[in-house]
Amino acid sequence: MRVLIAAAALFAAIPAMAATPAATRLTLADAATAPSRATIIDGARWSCEGATCTAAGGTEQPATRACRRVVQKFGRVTSFAYKGVELTADELAVCNA
Repeated sequence: MRVLIAAAALFAAIPAMAATPAATRLTLADAATAPSRATIIDGARWSCEGATCTAAGGTEQPATRACRRVVQKFGRVTSFAYKGVELTADELAVCNA
């Protein structure tokens, strides 16, 4: 009986692990422009370590718009992924313009 209960608990946890949100991250062109404290932009809480920043949460919007909003606050980026959508080189160029 205990084995059955343990197996049921394991199967119940699998959908929760699968629902992990896609990564939201960026790499700054200049680590010196990274904020020293967590910064909220459009509901996303950005935290940076060196030139790498990650975010949790945020409003639903196109990745290109989210990129432009972050660039306004943090400066140019060399890579940007918003909720799993990775920007292309052309999209990064527009974002950084």
